[in-house]
Amino acid sequence: MSAKKSDGIVETIKTIFWALVIAGVFRTLFFQPFWIPSGSMKDTLLIGDFLFVNKMAYGYSRYSCPFAICPISGRIFASEPERGDVVVFRHPTSGSDYIKRLIGLPGDTIQMNAGVLQINGEPVKLEPAGLFEEIKEPQGPERRPPYCTNDPVGLGGVCEKERFRETLPNGVTHDVLNIRTSSVDDTPIFTVPEGHYFFMGDNRDNSQDSRVSVIGGGVGMLPAEYLIGRADRIMFSSAGRSLFFFWTWRSDRFFKAIE
Repeated sequence: MSAKKSDGIVETIKTIFWALVIAGVFRTLFFQPFWIPSGSMKDTLLIGDFLFVNKMAYGYSRYSCPFAICPISGRIFASEPERGDVVVFRHPTSGSDYIKRLIGLPGDTIQMNAGVLQINGEPVKLEPAGLFEEIKEPQGPERRPPYCTNDPVGLGGVCEKERFRETLPNGVTHDVLNIRTSSVDDTPIFTVPEGHYFFMGDNRDNSQDSRVSVIGGGVGMLPAEYLIGRADRIMFSSAGRSLFFFWTWRSDRFFKAIE
């Protein structure tokens, strides 16, 4: 092998190495890509939405790094999240990254009463917002069909869910979906401990969140150190099994702000 060819290989290896380092630093400190894998945040986020998570929003903890390898105790450069933020966080036991809406702040009391969210003893404003409709078909890489209010619906039929506009105490408004009466429509009163947060999915009857304890398969009260970042905008969206299926792209969701 000539010296010239050997030098070329070394330079290529160096280029790849530094590209990986730069990409790792960018992902750790600034923005993390995230695909929406489930329907727990419909209709705010759909399966196949792709976004970048703003990791600067709340500061950094050990979970800001892949595999939780950051040598950080607690949080540094910490900023408090706001009620209504759509947040990506690390699940305390499974190690998976989840995305939910922040509902309860430290010191809040949270309860669901007949399907209506109550914060600090007051029901939130809830207004009918028509029906959310989608095709009953396998969705995303997991190929799971959606749950429907009008079930049974055959594959290819129109799947309907009741949609409501919910307004939180700080004025943040967003849509929530209702499929059926479920066990999490009526809950005990939860008091959010200091340094913890309470999260819920917008698709209220199809979300494992803080209404269910970690032992029961939910999220429970989430310690602040598990926060990863805030989701602000959808960059790309595909309704198909792969992003390369261009005929399934949802161009109306490209660069859409997340409410």
